Amino acid sequence: MLIDTNTYLGHWAFRPLPWRDADSLLRAMDAHGIDQAFVSSASAILYRNPQAGNEELFAETRAHPDRLIPFAVINPTYADWEHDLAVCCEEFGIRGLRLYPKYHRYSLGDANGNALIEAATARGLVISVPLRVEDYRQRSWLLDIPDVTPHEVAEAARAHPKAKFLPVNGMGYLHTAFGKPGEAQGDYALEISRLTAVLQEELQKLIAAVGPDHLVFGSGMPFTVPEVPLLKLEFLDLPEDAMEAIRWKNAARLIQQ
Repeated sequence: MLIDTNTYLGHWAFRPLPWRDADSLLRAMDAHGIDQAFVSSASAILYRNPQAGNEELFAETRAHPDRLIPFAVINPTYADWEHDLAVCCEEFGIRGLRLYPKYHRYSLGDANGNALIEAATARGLVISVPLRVEDYRQRSWLLDIPDVTPHEVAEAARAHPKAKFLPVNGMGYLHTAFGKPGEAQGDYALEISRLTAVLQEELQKLIAAVGPDHLVFGSGMPFTVPEVPLLKLEFLDLPEDAMEAIRWKNAARLIQQ
């Protein structure tokens, strides 16, 4: 069993994505042995109203509830976001949120960010924060968005100990609360796609520091390809139960409500 905690459907404004709909993403998942995926709308990141992207995502994923697990994009600075969140939960059956504070011009620690985190926590949703969407070398000159820092997400987790945080597309966690035993009080998981496994060995050091129960597989498809994070799994010399935790059990635990 393998669960990918970091995938997208939809369009990106600046380049075509190779897998934009459910059928093409499922074919890519099948080709790489991925059984289920947490998926959100790439289009919603740049839409003026992200809810339009959530509606498109629901239309694509509702025929595949056993494989595609929808995460909504909510912008807490947009009017009536609370209503959008309710629709996503009650009609679309989402299991988590993807938050883009740099794109949507708020902070995880300000009034807007706190309100959204508290609302998500009350509903038992996973709070997934991509530290970046694209590599700097791929970004358009029209869009210069800084990365979310691992410290910002770790501090939000410390401030909301009942929340379930899932930062993705990130690295540099060792010197934050996520990398120090007992400092991040809530349930959290760190997605491995950008963690180093050969040179700095951040992946192995995090496992040594906080255990395998805080790591999950993710690919970033279709912005990136899954071969690299799959190869990182092969570098790990862990007991089978620890590997199963990283491959799927930790992700499955997060979305239990």
